[in-house]
Amino acid sequence: MTGFALALILVAAFIHASWNFLAKRAGGGAAFVWLFAALSAVFYLPVAIGVCLWQRPHVGGIEALFLAGSAVLHLFYFLLLQRGYAHGDLSVVYPVARGSGPMLATAAAVAVLGERPTVPALIGAALVIAGVFVISRGLQGLRRGRAGRSVGFGLATGVLIAGYTVWDKVSVSTLLLPPILVDYGSNLGRTVLLTPYALKHRDEVRSLWHRSRREAVWVALLTPLSYILVLTAMVFTPVSYVAPAREVSVLIAVAMGAGLLSEGQAGRRMPAAGLIVIGIVLLAQN
Repeated sequence: MTGFALALILVAAFIHASWNFLAKRAGGGAAFVWLFAALSAVFYLPVAIGVCLWQRPHVGGIEALFLAGSAVLHLFYFLLLQRGYAHGDLSVVYPVARGSGPMLATAAAVAVLGERPTVPALIGAALVIAGVFVISRGLQGLRRGRAGRSVGFGLATGVLIAGYTVWDKVSVSTLLLPPILVDYGSNLGRTVLLTPYALKHRDEVRSLWHRSRREAVWVALLTPLSYILVLTAMVFTPVSYVAPAREVSVLIAVAMGAGLLSEGQAGRRMPAAGLIVIGIVLLAQN
């Protein structure tokens, strides 16, 4: 992995953890997903138009299919993530989702895309994933009520993370769709798909806007920015390197959950930070 790709991923990781903290604090479910997706579609429209006029990407049938598929995958991802935050702690749901996602994405990249990561990269990926599961106490949480639901939602979200990571990798590196177009299409698709729900629950949306306006605006700005940086890295970097490297965001999210949301248990999770940092260093050597 090049230094430039690593820099993109690390910046994206900080932004990603930040918007997840804000989404957890807002706690709005499907109505909140529609609200920030609609705002993102408005905020990023000039950028998307400018990039399309500049690059003039070819969007035929297969490209349209991948844009639509990305929208559906990301929609279910956001809905599951919000549901998980409603039933559990940020410092459990987030690490499990982000830990299982790259593990599955790396396996899919090897099996489906034919990627062949080097031995140091595989060791680095394994250390990152191990560190994430130490932070969250891994599958032991399944034996406890609230924690068990948190882990369950985290694992289900991880499956969707793996799915959209591999899917979008094809979009930006094989079909050569601009990252901004892939992300914007996903935001616009989520907005359209959830509009019937938003109209039916307009009072809930209105209440969310009055109660969590600041969170909605910031999530709308930060969510696309984070993923556009990741997609840019994936244009020239294998998924099996990018997906695990993103997990440095777990450290930030755990710190936010423990310090700002008073979820506690930060002390026992700190040794796992060393595993993740060593893993990131190994990934950066390739």
